[in-house]
Amino acid sequence: MKRIKLGVLVSGRGSNLQAIIDNIENGLLSAQVAVVISDQADAFSLERAKRHNIPAIPVSAAGYKGKRDAYDALLVKELQKHHVELVCLAGFMRIITPTLLKAFPNRVMNIHPALLPSFPGLHVQKAAIEHGAKFSGCTVHFVDEGMDTGPIIIQAVVPVLDSDTEDTLSARILKQEHKVYSRAIQLYAEGTLKVEGRRVIMTGGRTSTDDHLINP
Repeated sequence: MKRIKLGVLVSGRGSNLQAIIDNIENGLLSAQVAVVISDQADAFSLERAKRHNIPAIPVSAAGYKGKRDAYDALLVKELQKHHVELVCLAGFMRIITPTLLKAFPNRVMNIHPALLPSFPGLHVQKAAIEHGAKFSGCTVHFVDEGMDTGPIIIQAVVPVLDSDTEDTLSARILKQEHKVYSRAIQLYAEGTLKVEGRRVIMTGGRTSTDDHLINP
């Protein structure tokens, strides 16, 4: 199978980036990270990329306050220069504009540490605990012009324990993030995903089941 070329946008330490790289190197993901781009020049994600001989490019957002489209035009230029086919946001702390979305229609993915559409935005594990949620998890979705509102590709569920803190719940969810992001990318690479309105339909996906989870 052809390896799809990924462009990964990051802002921080890049644990999801590392999981993608590891899954590629272990033969579990038919992809190639063609470039890693960060809006923060000191992001540890860039160092992770360099350790694997992946082009690592800081593209500072300084001077682009109120000019998000102009900044995204810079990203598009770099992504196209590296022949990127699928853009993956991995802790990229910026709202994507139509400039990037039009250049990569239904080809921008993001991972969010909650079960969307519940708890979009930031500090979502804290919010889940405070709301008394019995389950939380993570969601990989295609990106649209809203905040964490795009069509959902895949989700993983973890129980919220009575003893959980924001940190312990976050750590448990992160383990699942490292699995499902690569799975979503692999499904895309295999050509099995189709966007129909707000739904992402998978060829050969489940059509019936009695599976269920109960907590406690």
